[in-house]
Amino acid sequence: MITALAGGVGAARLLRGLVRIVPRTEVTAVVNTGDDTVLHGLTICPDLDTVTYTLAGMNDDERGWGLAGETWTAMEALERLGGESWFRLGDKDLATHLYRTQRLADGAPLSEVTREITAAVGIGARLLPMSDDPVRTRLTLVDGPEIAFQEYFVRRQHSVAVASVRFAGADTCRAAPGVLDALADGDVIVICPSNPVVSIGPLLAVPGIADALRQRRSRVVAVSPIVAGAALKGPADRLMAELGVAPTVVGVAQMYAEVAGTLVIDDADAALADDVEALGLHCIVAPTVMKSVADAERLSTTVLDAVSGHVA
Repeated sequence: MITALAGGVGAARLLRGLVRIVPRTEVTAVVNTGDDTVLHGLTICPDLDTVTYTLAGMNDDERGWGLAGETWTAMEALERLGGESWFRLGDKDLATHLYRTQRLADGAPLSEVTREITAAVGIGARLLPMSDDPVRTRLTLVDGPEIAFQEYFVRRQHSVAVASVRFAGADTCRAAPGVLDALADGDVIVICPSNPVVSIGPLLAVPGIADALRQRRSRVVAVSPIVAGAALKGPADRLMAELGVAPTVVGVAQMYAEVAGTLVIDDADAALADDVEALGLHCIVAPTVMKSVADAERLSTTVLDAVSGHVA
Protein backbone atom coordinates (compact mmCIF):
# COMPACT_ATOMS: atom_id res chain seq x y z
CA MET A 1 0.00 0.00 0.00
CA ILE A 2 1.14 3.53 -0.79
CA THR A 3 0.19 6.35 1.58
CA ALA A 4 0.62 9.96 0.53
CA LEU A 5 0.41 13.23 2.44
CA ALA A 6 -1.16 15.66 0.03
CA GLY A 7 -1.88 19.34 -0.40
CA GLY A 8 -3.27 20.80 -3.62
CA VAL A 9 -2.19 20.96 -7.25
CA GLY A 10 1.35 19.54 -6.99
CA ALA A 11 0.11 16.61 -4.91
CA ALA A 12 -2.78 15.96 -7.28
CA ARG A 13 -0.41 15.81 -10.26
CA LEU A 14 1.93 13.36 -8.54
CA LEU A 15 -0.99 11.19 -7.45
CA ARG A 16 -2.30 11.17 -11.02
CA GLY A 17 0.98 9.59 -12.07
CA LEU A 18 1.09 7.25 -9.10
CA VAL A 19 -2.29 5.66 -9.83
CA ARG A 20 -1.06 4.85 -13.33
CA ILE A 21 1.81 2.70 -12.12
CA VAL A 22 0.16 0.96 -9.14
CA PRO A 23 -3.46 -0.18 -8.68
CA ARG A 24 -5.63 2.69 -7.51
CA THR A 25 -6.99 0.59 -4.67
CA GLU A 26 -3.47 0.45 -3.18
CA VAL A 27 -3.22 4.26 -2.87
CA THR A 28 -4.40 6.23 0.14
CA ALA A 29 -4.01 10.01 0.21
CA VAL A 30 -4.27 11.88 3.51
CA VAL A 31 -5.28 15.37 2.47
CA ASN A 32 -4.80 18.77 4.10
CA THR A 33 -7.98 20.43 5.36
CA GLY A 34 -6.35 23.50 6.88
CA ASP A 35 -7.38 25.44 3.75
CA ASP A 36 -11.07 24.65 4.28
CA THR A 37 -13.48 27.51 4.64
CA VAL A 38 -17.18 28.32 4.91
CA LEU A 39 -18.48 30.77 2.33
CA HIS A 40 -22.09 31.53 1.37
CA GLY A 41 -23.01 29.00 4.05
CA LEU A 42 -21.16 26.24 2.17
CA THR A 43 -18.29 24.12 3.47
CA ILE A 44 -15.50 24.25 0.88
CA CYS A 45 -12.53 21.84 0.96
CA PRO A 46 -10.18 23.04 -1.80
CA ASP A 47 -7.42 20.44 -1.45
CA LEU A 48 -9.79 17.48 -1.14
CA ASP A 49 -11.65 18.69 -4.22
CA THR A 50 -8.50 19.34 -6.27
CA VAL A 51 -7.24 15.81 -5.62
CA THR A 52 -10.69 14.31 -6.22
CA TYR A 53 -11.28 16.11 -9.51
CA THR A 54 -7.77 15.35 -10.77
CA LEU A 55 -7.93 11.63 -10.03
CA ALA A 56 -11.39 11.48 -11.58
CA GLY A 57 -10.09 13.14 -14.76
CA MET A 58 -12.54 16.01 -14.27
CA ASN A 59 -10.10 18.79 -13.39
CA ASP A 60 -9.23 21.95 -15.28
CA ASP A 61 -5.54 21.40 -16.02
CA GLU A 62 -4.97 24.95 -17.23
CA ARG A 63 -6.16 26.59 -14.01
CA GLY A 64 -4.91 23.78 -11.81
CA TRP A 65 -8.11 23.81 -9.75
CA GLY A 66 -11.80 23.37 -10.35
CA LEU A 67 -13.62 21.42 -13.03
CA ALA A 68 -13.04 21.30 -16.78
CA GLY A 69 -15.71 22.98 -18.90
CA GLU A 70 -16.89 25.05 -15.95
CA THR A 71 -19.42 27.87 -16.26
CA TRP A 72 -19.87 30.84 -13.92
CA THR A 73 -23.54 31.82 -14.09
CA ALA A 74 -24.06 31.74 -10.33
CA MET A 75 -20.99 33.90 -9.63
CA GLU A 76 -22.03 36.42 -12.28
CA ALA A 77 -25.49 36.65 -10.75
CA LEU A 78 -23.97 37.03 -7.29
CA GLU A 79 -21.79 39.89 -8.51
CA ARG A 80 -24.86 41.68 -9.89
CA LEU A 81 -26.46 41.39 -6.47
CA GLY A 82 -23.37 42.86 -4.82
CA GLY A 83 -22.41 39.64 -3.06
CA GLU A 84 -18.88 38.45 -2.34
CA SER A 85 -17.44 36.79 -5.42
CA TRP A 86 -13.67 36.98 -4.81
CA PHE A 87 -13.62 33.22 -4.17
CA ARG A 88 -14.81 31.80 -7.48
CA LEU A 89 -17.14 28.81 -7.32
CA GLY A 90 -18.13 27.37 -10.67
CA ASP A 91 -21.65 26.16 -11.39
CA LYS A 92 -20.67 22.48 -11.52
CA ASP A 93 -18.32 22.82 -8.56
CA LEU A 94 -21.20 24.20 -6.46
CA ALA A 95 -22.86 20.79 -6.51
CA THR A 96 -19.95 19.31 -4.54
CA HIS A 97 -20.16 22.01 -1.88
CA LEU A 98 -23.95 21.80 -1.65
CA TYR A 99 -23.80 18.04 -1.17
CA ARG A 100 -20.98 18.21 1.39
CA THR A 101 -22.67 20.95 3.40
CA GLN A 102 -25.98 19.08 3.54
CA ARG A 103 -24.35 15.81 4.61
CA LEU A 104 -22.33 17.55 7.31
CA ALA A 105 -25.54 19.19 8.53
CA ASP A 106 -27.09 15.71 8.65
CA GLY A 107 -24.34 14.73 11.09
CA ALA A 108 -22.02 12.78 8.79
CA PRO A 109 -18.30 13.26 9.50
CA LEU A 110 -16.12 14.77 6.78
CA SER A 111 -14.34 11.45 6.19
CA GLU A 112 -17.65 9.74 5.40
CA VAL A 113 -18.77 12.57 3.13
CA THR A 114 -15.43 12.42 1.33
CA ARG A 115 -15.86 8.67 0.81
CA GLU A 116 -19.30 9.28 -0.68
CA ILE A 117 -18.06 11.98 -3.06
CA THR A 118 -15.03 10.03 -4.24
CA ALA A 119 -17.12 6.90 -4.75
CA ALA A 120 -19.64 8.86 -6.80
CA VAL A 121 -16.99 10.10 -9.22
CA GLY A 122 -15.12 6.78 -9.23
CA ILE A 123 -11.54 7.74 -8.38
CA GLY A 124 -10.65 4.26 -7.10
CA ALA A 125 -8.03 5.49 -4.62
CA ARG A 126 -8.92 6.24 -1.00
CA LEU A 127 -8.93 9.89 0.11
CA LEU A 128 -8.95 10.74 3.79
CA PRO A 129 -9.21 14.21 5.29
CA MET A 130 -6.46 14.66 7.85
CA SER A 131 -9.14 15.14 10.53
CA ASP A 132 -12.90 15.18 10.86
CA ASP A 133 -12.43 18.05 13.31
CA PRO A 134 -12.01 21.59 11.97
CA VAL A 135 -8.40 22.76 11.71
CA ARG A 136 -7.86 26.17 10.12
CA THR A 137 -4.63 27.71 8.87
CA ARG A 138 -4.25 31.27 10.17
CA LEU A 139 -1.53 33.71 9.10
CA THR A 140 -0.37 36.80 10.95
CA LEU A 141 0.78 39.48 8.53
CA VAL A 142 3.91 41.53 9.05
CA ASP A 143 1.95 44.76 8.65
CA GLY A 144 -1.50 43.65 9.66
CA PRO A 145 -3.79 41.31 11.54
CA GLU A 146 -4.15 37.55 11.63
CA ILE A 147 -6.22 36.38 8.67
CA ALA A 148 -7.71 33.14 7.39
CA PHE A 149 -5.86 31.16 4.74
CA GLN A 150 -8.23 31.88 1.86
CA GLU A 151 -8.19 35.59 2.70
CA TYR A 152 -4.40 35.42 2.29
CA PHE A 153 -4.21 33.04 -0.64
CA VAL A 154 -7.13 34.05 -2.85
CA ARG A 155 -8.46 37.45 -1.82
CA ARG A 156 -5.01 39.00 -1.27
CA GLN A 157 -3.33 36.77 -3.88
CA HIS A 158 -0.63 35.84 -1.31
CA SER A 159 0.98 39.22 -1.99
CA VAL A 160 1.41 40.23 1.67
CA ALA A 161 4.34 39.36 3.94
CA VAL A 162 3.67 36.84 6.71
CA ALA A 163 5.14 36.96 10.23
CA SER A 164 3.80 33.67 11.57
CA VAL A 165 1.49 30.76 10.80
CA ARG A 166 -0.62 28.68 13.15
CA PHE A 167 -3.11 25.86 12.75
CA ALA A 168 -6.13 26.67 14.87
CA GLY A 169 -7.72 23.58 16.37
CA ALA A 170 -4.79 21.27 15.65
CA ASP A 171 -3.89 20.80 19.31
CA THR A 172 -7.32 19.36 20.15
CA CYS A 173 -8.24 17.57 16.93
CA ARG A 174 -7.93 13.86 16.21
CA ALA A 175 -6.67 12.21 13.04
CA ALA A 176 -9.57 11.04 10.90
CA PRO A 177 -10.44 7.33 11.03
CA GLY A 178 -7.97 5.34 8.97
CA VAL A 179 -5.23 7.98 8.83
CA LEU A 180 -2.85 6.56 11.44
CA ASP A 181 -3.48 3.01 10.20
CA ALA A 182 -2.58 4.09 6.65
CA LEU A 183 0.68 5.58 7.90
CA ALA A 184 1.48 2.47 9.93
CA ASP A 185 0.69 0.08 7.07
CA GLY A 186 2.08 1.95 4.07
CA ASP A 187 4.93 0.19 2.27
CA VAL A 188 5.94 3.63 1.02
CA ILE A 189 4.85 6.95 2.52
CA VAL A 190 5.10 9.89 0.16
CA ILE A 191 5.17 13.54 1.18
CA CYS A 192 3.94 15.09 -2.04
CA PRO A 193 5.48 18.23 -3.58
CA SER A 194 3.13 20.52 -1.69
CA ASN A 195 3.80 23.75 0.19
CA PRO A 196 5.71 22.58 3.29
CA VAL A 197 4.39 25.43 5.42
CA VAL A 198 0.66 25.60 4.71
CA SER A 199 -0.10 22.28 2.96
CA ILE A 200 2.08 19.74 4.77
CA GLY A 201 2.44 21.82 7.95
CA PRO A 202 -1.21 21.34 8.99
CA LEU A 203 -0.94 17.59 8.43
CA LEU A 204 2.12 17.35 10.66
CA ALA A 205 0.32 19.39 13.32
CA VAL A 206 -2.44 16.78 13.71
CA PRO A 207 -1.62 14.74 16.83
CA GLY A 208 -0.12 11.38 15.94
CA ILE A 209 0.81 12.04 12.32
CA ALA A 210 4.36 13.34 12.82
CA ASP A 211 5.03 10.59 15.38
CA ALA A 212 3.81 7.96 12.91
CA LEU A 213 6.15 9.33 10.26
CA ARG A 214 9.13 9.32 12.65
CA GLN A 215 8.49 5.66 13.39
CA ARG A 216 8.45 4.85 9.66
CA ARG A 217 11.08 7.41 8.63
CA SER A 218 13.12 5.04 6.46
CA ARG A 219 10.03 4.48 4.30
CA VAL A 220 9.08 8.14 4.00
CA VAL A 221 10.04 9.87 0.74
CA ALA A 222 9.43 13.60 0.32
CA VAL A 223 9.47 15.41 -3.01
CA SER A 224 10.73 18.98 -2.89
CA PRO A 225 8.24 21.61 -4.13
CA ILE A 226 11.16 24.04 -4.50
CA VAL A 227 13.15 23.92 -7.73
CA ALA A 228 16.18 26.17 -8.28
CA GLY A 229 15.19 28.32 -5.30
CA ALA A 230 11.60 28.94 -6.36
CA ALA A 231 8.17 27.39 -5.97
CA LEU A 232 6.68 26.12 -9.20
CA LYS A 233 3.27 27.33 -8.06
CA GLY A 234 2.11 29.39 -5.10
CA PRO A 235 3.97 31.17 -2.30
CA ALA A 236 6.01 28.35 -0.73
CA ASP A 237 9.36 30.03 -1.42
CA ARG A 238 8.25 33.40 -0.05
CA LEU A 239 6.60 31.87 3.01
CA MET A 240 9.70 29.86 3.83
CA ALA A 241 11.90 32.96 3.55
CA GLU A 242 9.50 35.07 5.61
CA LEU A 243 9.52 32.43 8.35
CA GLY A 244 13.31 32.24 8.42
CA VAL A 245 13.85 29.08 6.36
CA ALA A 246 16.04 29.17 3.26
CA PRO A 247 13.78 28.81 0.18
CA THR A 248 15.93 26.03 -1.26
CA VAL A 249 15.93 22.24 -1.26
CA VAL A 250 18.21 22.50 1.79
CA GLY A 251 15.49 24.47 3.58
CA VAL A 252 12.96 21.80 2.60
CA ALA A 253 15.32 19.15 3.95
CA GLN A 254 15.59 21.00 7.25
CA MET A 255 11.80 21.05 7.55
CA TYR A 256 11.42 17.33 6.80
CA ALA A 257 14.59 15.86 8.34
CA GLU A 258 12.83 14.39 11.38
CA VAL A 259 10.01 12.71 9.46
CA ALA A 260 11.47 11.70 6.07
CA GLY A 261 14.40 9.45 5.25
CA THR A 262 14.69 10.50 1.60
CA LEU A 263 14.25 13.75 -0.30
CA VAL A 264 13.84 13.84 -4.07
CA ILE A 265 15.16 17.06 -5.59
CA ASP A 266 15.19 18.33 -9.15
CA ASP A 267 18.16 18.09 -11.53
CA ALA A 268 18.43 21.88 -11.28
CA ASP A 269 19.46 21.50 -7.63
CA ALA A 270 21.98 18.68 -8.08
CA ALA A 271 24.78 20.83 -6.64
CA LEU A 272 22.94 20.90 -3.29
CA ALA A 273 22.58 17.13 -2.92
CA ASP A 274 25.53 16.84 -0.52
CA ASP A 275 24.07 19.62 1.66
CA VAL A 276 20.78 17.72 1.83
CA GLU A 277 22.56 14.49 2.79
CA ALA A 278 24.52 16.36 5.48
CA LEU A 279 21.16 16.83 7.22
CA GLY A 280 20.69 13.08 7.47
CA LEU A 281 18.45 12.43 4.47
CA HIS A 282 19.23 10.27 1.49
CA CYS A 283 19.04 12.56 -1.55
CA ILE A 284 17.85 11.52 -4.99
CA VAL A 285 18.34 13.85 -7.96
CA ALA A 286 15.78 13.44 -10.74
CA PRO A 287 13.43 15.47 -12.95
CA THR A 288 10.60 16.63 -10.67
CA VAL A 289 8.73 19.16 -12.84
CA MET A 290 5.48 17.54 -13.97
CA LYS A 291 4.48 19.10 -17.27
CA SER A 292 2.64 15.96 -18.39
CA VAL A 293 1.13 12.78 -17.03
CA ALA A 294 4.18 10.92 -18.33
CA ASP A 295 6.38 13.20 -16.19
CA ALA A 296 4.23 12.37 -13.17
CA GLU A 297 4.54 8.65 -13.88
CA ARG A 298 8.33 8.89 -14.09
CA LEU A 299 8.53 10.86 -10.86
CA SER A 300 6.21 8.38 -9.13
CA THR A 301 8.47 5.52 -10.22
CA THR A 302 11.48 7.38 -8.83
CA VAL A 303 9.69 7.87 -5.50
CA LEU A 304 8.72 4.22 -5.16
CA ASP A 305 12.16 3.00 -6.20
CA ALA A 306 13.71 5.26 -3.54
CA VAL A 307 12.38 3.03 -0.77
CA SER A 308 12.81 -0.32 -2.47
CA GLY A 309 16.42 0.58 -3.26
CA HIS A 310 17.42 1.86 0.18
CA VAL A 311 15.47 -0.13 2.74
CA ALA A 312 16.41 -3.68 3.55
